[in-house]
Amino acid sequence: MSRPVRRMAIRWLPAYAALYILFLYGPVLLLPLFSFNDSATPTLPLAGFTWRWYEQLAGNQEMIDAAWNSLGVGLAVAVMSTLLGICGARAVTRYRFTGKRAMSGLIMAPLVLPEIIVAISLLLVLLAFGMSLSLVTVTLGHVLICLPYSMVVLISGFEGFDRSLEEASADLGETAFGTLRRVTLPMVAPAIIASLLVSFTISFDEFIVAFFLSGADPTLPIYIWGQLRFASRLPSVLALGTIMLVVSFVLVTIAEMLRRRAASRTNTDGGLFA
Repeated sequence: MSRPVRRMAIRWLPAYAALYILFLYGPVLLLPLFSFNDSATPTLPLAGFTWRWYEQLAGNQEMIDAAWNSLGVGLAVAVMSTLLGICGARAVTRYRFTGKRAMSGLIMAPLVLPEIIVAISLLLVLLAFGMSLSLVTVTLGHVLICLPYSMVVLISGFEGFDRSLEEASADLGETAFGTLRRVTLPMVAPAIIASLLVSFTISFDEFIVAFFLSGADPTLPIYIWGQLRFASRLPSVLALGTIMLVVSFVLVTIAEMLRRRAASRTNTDGGLFA
């Protein structure tokens, strides 16, 4: 590539990035806009400004129950995924063993497999074991989906960790568990918190696996899916979607900030989903 062409490409790169972001997030930004529209029909121009769609959510017990279901599943998934992720990330970054690459690839496989295929497979397996569909089966399915994301975040926290700190702790007479508790985990604490937030956010917003594995107790995304059949309930769905969008954005932002802090501690680099 010649120097003038390269300079032109560099000059147009910010414009390309801006157009890409607008194309990707422009439709999403319409969601909060229409949630304040004083009309049941999401059309422009807006009929007026109103808070009533948000006020209706406070008295919707069915929605509140679904939100509590999603909250409980999300917290359980966050803890389980992070605990498993800590063990997996430490093994991958600390030890050499046969099948290490194959194991890592299999753990990361849900990142590239179609979720509907994963959901149907889990449904068949759980039914074959005689398990009834419930929030427990949703939790198991979400752990499988969230574990790769947890591993990505935690590996960035464990990579580059100065092992001499653990050796010094052992030389001073500390046990292996005490070294893990007093030295290792505090150093990677930002990555652990980031893993908790990312896993919770993904589980809270996940629909396909929950759709196949939930029983009589729906999660919040499934509740939203059911409300879309009624045109009169669309404004409330837009208001609820706006709240979920804001919460998800805040959690993911905090998680990335903590991941970067963990990376700076251990002198590593890489994005949240790198």
